[in-house]
Amino acid sequence: MALPAKAADERAIKSKVAPAYPEIAKRMRITGIVKVEATVDAEGKVTAVKTLSGNRTLASAAEEAVSKWRFAPGDGNSTVDVDLNFNLGQ
Repeated sequence: MALPAKAADERAIKSKVAPAYPEIAKRMRITGIVKVEATVDAEGKVTAVKTLSGNRTLASAAEEAVSKWRFAPGDGNSTVDVDLNFNLGQ
């Protein structure tokens, strides 16, 4: 199971989409935290996502999920760091 761990910014998260655990990562028992940076526009929509750290096998699933998140509206574009915890034991 992959769980959103946290978003480190002042922008409140309005809705989250949990990442799909890649099948290859499950078979290889790959776990860990993937840190991504999301660019959020003034309306709270994610406009860009890039992986900062974590296992590359899990990175695309993390990026895809965070790109579907929605944040509270703000005073313009901002960047938000998000940690996603991929853990097979849950």
